[in-house]
Amino acid sequence: MSRTRTSKAWMREHITDLWVQRARQEGWRSRAAFKLMEIDDQEKLIRPGSVVVDLGAAPGGWSQVAAKRGGEVFALDLLDMQGLNGVRFIQGDFREEAVLRALENLLGEKRIELVLSDMAPNLSGIPLVDQARGMLLAELALEFARARLTPGGAFLVKVFQGGDYMPFLGAMRETFVRVASKKPKASRDRSAELYLLGQQLK
Repeated sequence: MSRTRTSKAWMREHITDLWVQRARQEGWRSRAAFKLMEIDDQEKLIRPGSVVVDLGAAPGGWSQVAAKRGGEVFALDLLDMQGLNGVRFIQGDFREEAVLRALENLLGEKRIELVLSDMAPNLSGIPLVDQARGMLLAELALEFARARLTPGGAFLVKVFQGGDYMPFLGAMRETFVRVASKKPKASRDRSAELYLLGQQLK
């Protein structure tokens, strides 16, 4: 019963959310588009012709922004995603070796300037479990970024504050010259999500 009430409350909030309404009006796939736009306006991460990998892409808000700003986008998600101009999409689970190989094959020898990860686990409603699952996805994305980014490349990843946050922040600082945390305006105030931005691969 409580879960039904929670779901209804979330749906009511989602429908009346100003960022959701604005996304619909402006033709963006999700409110998340505004998060990336705000960070990119500050940091100038997406350059015309730059190769961008978007992990956890569906429904496509970040891929849409990256493509419109001139990036050559390679997107991946467990869920299906409607096609977007300038975006090549693979459907599959990033945790599976075969899916990662398919992405590697699609990329070939391309030099990646930016890796985006807005991946989130299916939520169980148990905070400790959800936080651990989310951090595992962030760690896998960081491994991919370490292996494939160009030396001057950048990595933007969603994380949730909790027990594993500080060790992950330490791993980011070991990997990048500059690391900053971001809380875009389009993030819900009560949400524990943060975005960590690593720049200049060591």
